Amino acid sequence: MRAVLKPFWIAALALFLLVSAGFVQSDLFFQIKKQLTIFSDVFKEVSTRYVEEISPETLMKRGLNGMLNGLDPYTVFIDEGEQQQMEILSSGTYGGIGIEAGFRGEKVVIIAPLDGYPAQRAGIRPGDIIEELDGVPVSGFSPEEVQRLTIGDVGTQLEIKIRRPGIDQSITFELVRERIEMKNISLAAHLHDHSDIGYVQLSRFGQRTAEELRARLIELNNKNQLSGLILDLRNNPGGLLNEAVDVVDKFIEPGVTVVETRGRMESRNDVFTTEEPALFEDMPIVILINSGSASASEVVAGALQDLDRAVVIGENSFGKGLVQTIRPLSYNTSLKITISQYYTPSGRGIQSVDYTGEENLSGSVFPDSLRRAFLTKNGRTVFDGKGIEPDIIIDSNENSLLELALMQNNSFFFFVNERLANLNDDEKEIPEDIYRQFSRYLIEGGFTFDTPVDSHLDAIASNLNHFPKADLAEESLDELRALLRDYKISQIFDSRDFIERELRSEWISQTIGGVEGQRLKLQHDNYVLKSIELLKNQNHYKSLLIP
Repeated sequence: MRAVLKPFWIAALALFLLVSAGFVQSDLFFQIKKQLTIFSDVFKEVSTRYVEEISPETLMKRGLNGMLNGLDPYTVFIDEGEQQQMEILSSGTYGGIGIEAGFRGEKVVIIAPLDGYPAQRAGIRPGDIIEELDGVPVSGFSPEEVQRLTIGDVGTQLEIKIRRPGIDQSITFELVRERIEMKNISLAAHLHDHSDIGYVQLSRFGQRTAEELRARLIELNNKNQLSGLILDLRNNPGGLLNEAVDVVDKFIEPGVTVVETRGRMESRNDVFTTEEPALFEDMPIVILINSGSASASEVVAGALQDLDRAVVIGENSFGKGLVQTIRPLSYNTSLKITISQYYTPSGRGIQSVDYTGEENLSGSVFPDSLRRAFLTKNGRTVFDGKGIEPDIIIDSNENSLLELALMQNNSFFFFVNERLANLNDDEKEIPEDIYRQFSRYLIEGGFTFDTPVDSHLDAIASNLNHFPKADLAEESLDELRALLRDYKISQIFDSRDFIERELRSEWISQTIGGVEGQRLKLQHDNYVLKSIELLKNQNHYKSLLIP
């Protein structure tokens, strides 16, 4: 009797769950219909009866933006005009300054300046907060809107004002738009003096990135067998998830989880695994990341770190673990909507800003107390909540005001250009006293830069008439200005390492250029030098991957 009843109760329970799910779904659709009816009524009343005429298009856009602003900053409505701009950006060729923008809380920041383009050459860095574009404040703008404002005809000028954490004053850059050509791989080469080490710089994860990487690695290995690889993901803002998975596939055996996506809808939960035999299954790998490495870059770095397949060197990555898809809507509009989050093979989340909860509209950084520990394949401890943390940390030196001014004014370019103009082709070796020449060039040319002290002294000077002894005050001000001049000159000597590195890089760019120039510049790259040192010491390399 009990054996007969058991299937009956199982069937009854299944029917109950099915009916319950139907009621929940029915209630959801009823609520959607109800709220849409209310919205439609309000929209009609305001459109026809408000004291001032407002176009239905403007009113609807405000309503849509108001609704989406309560979610995460990556969920946005794209109207017909913006659709065309998105296609320009995704095409890989456009006129611009070479930046990728994103959110940090409510601020629009630079995720990554593209290597070799105006923003990067001028000294703009990941994490710089964008305040104005051509005098227009961007407060309240989305990253997509900011990105579109930077697009224009090649040769036109764009003024961008940024604020850099740690520097009190805003900084303005005058940049000229150039033709931006988005390459998947910026450089693939053997390193000078270390021809057994390959170096590949991935700039983005576009169509066929993984296949391009495969071809480049085979070419490098055939030319001279590789004993190690440096995969450079610095300032790589991401791209296509499937390409990131396929890149990991080149170094991991089949059937291994690379990344999971988890969201509200069961159909959007997915596990992406490797499928092909590994191209270089045992080759030691170092991955370079910085705060401009985001999204798909973090998927690759996180997967290879979790699987103990590579040592990660650099800074914490950006921390963009939210996955978006674009849903087409009526009248050539669309909705870019967050549908899930990325999770690395160990189960840790990549996202560094939490937008969950109705009261958390601007996002909040995960406190250390809420960060969770996970274990890599070999049992090493890694944490979620702050993007990908490197195994070896290399803090990038924050630019001083002097260094920033030198880059803003293109001082390195003009100095090198002027020196080369007076040299014959056989005299174009980098001078050993290049730093001394440049220091004299700056001092004799009256180079200066603004500091907060300059602003304070100017403010005092403008109010001298109110002082009872203005002459004495003026003398004191002159003494302070002389001290400030001495301080600025001393900064030239304090920044010697930075100046020499930039001068050598600029000299190489103007005399050699191309792939060979890029390879030579790597000789002065601290990240790369540290990577070579690690790959040449296999005992140290292996010890980092084994707890």
